[in-house]
Amino acid sequence: MKLNRLPTLIFIAMLLGVLVGTAAHNMAPDAATAKSIADHLSILTDVFLRMIKMIIGPLVFATLVAGIASMGDGRAVGRIGLKAMMWFIGASITSLLLGLVMANLLEPGHGMNLPLPPADAASNLKTGALNLRDFIAHMFPKSFVEAMAHNEILQIVVFSLFFGFALGTVKDGVGKPVLQGIEGLATVMLKVTNYVMAFAPVGVFGAIAAVITAQGLGVLVVYAKLIGSLYLALALLWVALIAGGYFFLGRDVFRLLKQMRAPLMIGFATASSESAYPKVIDQLTRFGVKERITNFVLPLGYSFNLDGSIMYTSFAALFVAQVYGIELSLTQQITMLLVLLVTSKGIAGVPRASLVVVAAVLPMFGLPEAGILLVLGIDHVLDMGRTVTNVLGNAIATAVVAKSEDAIGAPVPSEEDEPAADTTTGLAPAQVLAGK
Repeated sequence: MKLNRLPTLIFIAMLLGVLVGTAAHNMAPDAATAKSIADHLSILTDVFLRMIKMIIGPLVFATLVAGIASMGDGRAVGRIGLKAMMWFIGASITSLLLGLVMANLLEPGHGMNLPLPPADAASNLKTGALNLRDFIAHMFPKSFVEAMAHNEILQIVVFSLFFGFALGTVKDGVGKPVLQGIEGLATVMLKVTNYVMAFAPVGVFGAIAAVITAQGLGVLVVYAKLIGSLYLALALLWVALIAGGYFFLGRDVFRLLKQMRAPLMIGFATASSESAYPKVIDQLTRFGVKERITNFVLPLGYSFNLDGSIMYTSFAALFVAQVYGIELSLTQQITMLLVLLVTSKGIAGVPRASLVVVAAVLPMFGLPEAGILLVLGIDHVLDMGRTVTNVLGNAIATAVVAKSEDAIGAPVPSEEDEPAADTTTGLAPAQVLAGK
């Protein structure tokens, strides 16, 4: 498959998913049958996501270790890491503030005035996964093999940081063959990624068709105000992120957006940031970002910089308060923002992370945890929006850090745009530019 045909194929797959899902939902005699059809359609998505999970661990490890070891000294790593974290924190504060402001202005839950749920009503979300002690302890793997087996991205990142630092100190001696082996592994894993991405349109079709078959397009009408309000808030966050990117990248930020079409569409359709990760690496390289920056900053972003998910936490918390007619003072809302700023940094690797954060924070402000049940029915639709925002935020963050390090080179053309390989070297121009 030619790589720059992928966005078109994904878009076609999304349209087919809507048509097939709508037809299946309308023809199903009852809800149980519709759910059964949806379960069969979702097999396509499950296969795609399992293949993504198959490559994500070794891909993160190989690219991150190679990136750190190639930087040469710890000062460079510290400098780049500090720049990345400063951007992440700034983006997180912007996301939370925008979520609070838009929820107050649009009031998506206003007027519903639902009675408070019973005290024993439960959301069945594992909010205990967010206490500070467990989060800090969970960051550090007991076993690297266990972390890889369970795709614990944050634990893999922590181990890779230690391994990369150590390898960087001995890379010119006994560590040279190890570094060459890991760089080779990274190259092979990126090639495997291309094979997996060829299945992306099929996975996207299954994801869209399954959701609409099970719930129908009517679910969008019932929750139209909430969905519309959140997507408007996310659109404004896109404007803020792109404006921040424009400040550092200039007009190149629009070229970056064009490069990111395929990973953005994959993330939106599958509601999984992981599914877009391999393609984000590829497109950032084609944009011109040096691999040492991409391989270091992007994994950190996937652990600490989930802009869309962070915005959703503040938006959803205020939605629940509005639904039950509970007024929160400005002081309480600012306090909630600060609490969410801290707790949202622990959501990497937590199942249904955004919902878990909201459910954990609600009781702190006298709001019923069971209120999160109101959005569970459309969580997939909401998750699609916040996931694509996460992907965009991390792509821009990586490019901005690369720009500050003067680590953006000439764009690498896609395979479809490349002329034939040079007969003297046997390498295509893109391979020469990539240093292969």
